Amino acid sequence: MGMRIALAQFDFPVGAVSHNAERIVSLIEQARDVHAADLVVFPELALSGYPPEDLLLRPSFLRAVADSLSEIAATVHGIVALVGHPEAMGSVVFNALSVLREGKVEATYRKRELPNYAVFDERRYFARGDNSVVIDVGGVAVGLLICEDLWFAKPLRDTVAAGAELVVVANASPYEADKPAERDALMARRVAETGCPLAYLNLVGGQDELVFDGASVLADGDGTAHPAALAFGDSWLIADFDQTRKCWNRVLWPEAGDESRLALTYDALVRATRDYVLKNGFRNVWIGLSGGIDSALTLAIAADALGPAHVRAIRLPSRFTSGESNDLAELQAGWLGVAIDAVEIEPAFQGMLASLSEMFRNVAADLAEENLQSRCRGALLMALSNKFGGLVLTTGNKSEYAVGYATIYGDMCGAFAPLKDVYKTDVFELSRWRNSRGRAIPDDVIRRPPTAELRENQLDQDSLPPYDLLDAILFRFIDQEMSRAEIIAEGYDEAVVNRVARLVFNNEWKRRQSAPGPKVSRRAFGRERRYPITNGWAR
Repeated sequence: MGMRIALAQFDFPVGAVSHNAERIVSLIEQARDVHAADLVVFPELALSGYPPEDLLLRPSFLRAVADSLSEIAATVHGIVALVGHPEAMGSVVFNALSVLREGKVEATYRKRELPNYAVFDERRYFARGDNSVVIDVGGVAVGLLICEDLWFAKPLRDTVAAGAELVVVANASPYEADKPAERDALMARRVAETGCPLAYLNLVGGQDELVFDGASVLADGDGTAHPAALAFGDSWLIADFDQTRKCWNRVLWPEAGDESRLALTYDALVRATRDYVLKNGFRNVWIGLSGGIDSALTLAIAADALGPAHVRAIRLPSRFTSGESNDLAELQAGWLGVAIDAVEIEPAFQGMLASLSEMFRNVAADLAEENLQSRCRGALLMALSNKFGGLVLTTGNKSEYAVGYATIYGDMCGAFAPLKDVYKTDVFELSRWRNSRGRAIPDDVIRRPPTAELRENQLDQDSLPPYDLLDAILFRFIDQEMSRAEIIAEGYDEAVVNRVARLVFNNEWKRRQSAPGPKVSRRAFGRERRYPITNGWAR
């Protein structure tokens, strides 16, 4: 005896309830009529999109979800469907997974473990469920879990005790580097504890700062984990369950290709950028292309995400811009097939200096004049966006945002920051990796010492520690939450550590005004790492 399962590893946008409902109905029909599935599974909160955040506080939103679920259920015949959705019961809301069969909602599982850490804030919205749900599908007893439930032993143990022969887990688990390995280890541990096969379906797609990788997984009862499905790709995943042997036979299972950290991170940035732009109703982007490494990688990401015809590069040379910078920007744009134009910032800069001449009289030029040039660039890019449409992608990286080495209202201008959670040393690694897929970033861009070119002979290292040292300290201080004393104890210079930590704390106000960007690390600025701006703690 056996059962065929269809896992719908697709994108379900947040708030698009009617669209998601229509797509779910269509996919249920495909699972039944095209793939001959007995059971079709959708990701966590597929009907509302994940995470719906404060949409869950709007009664009209919850009513729309409930109405759509009933409409979907009425269409389900000849197959069993598991659909994730928020479920309102009076003033209480659950993160739910409903069983739809023969025109009705047969049963509903309510998530038991509600994550309330990092990017998750589920206890703000949801109440905890407390019961196991096991259903019969073609003679197979199928148990249900939702995402965080699997990270705790009890929900799975209880579900198996309730009679489940296999357990389906509907997920909306955001990507971060090294997380796929953690998921694989988790599944192996849970199967070892219970001997129960698992089908782990994960959401795919970008949602503001989050990006979901899909990469769904099957595990047999003996602990064998099958290769993960395609990461960051929408796909049907079809498998037959052998009830006697407690194992899976994959029928349609597009596998991930390069599963290295660099490959997955790059693909995460591409998917996040594409979905942010398109889901917000745009098709085109603008990028200030300087000839430096950050804008070069951003251009490659944008071209891969949207296609070169939908990317416009703008050179914004100042009096300090070198000929090499101009040439490298032109070269890369040509390689990628991206149109490039140049807008001189000197007239705007001189106009602003003239407006400020009385107040700046007899005061030596300093950082104010440097930042003014950057703000001219930001204003010009935003003007092009306003005039011709399209979003501005800002090009700053995590190292710069961490220590404030970015100009507010200048190079921080933009709607989305693809590299916001990528340290500078990783920018170099990702650039080299991208070139291994095909020519995209000139080698001379990668080898050049980073410079903002806002004054004569300027280099980033004039103002900052070398990036390998800076990033090592930042990783410990931000991602690992180590104290200054702990970092110093590892052998880092006390004065450098103290300076870096001070810069991180002092620039919280600036980061609070920065564009959103995709989370790809353990501790991303924004919705995950939320420190007070006014802060007396400096350790």
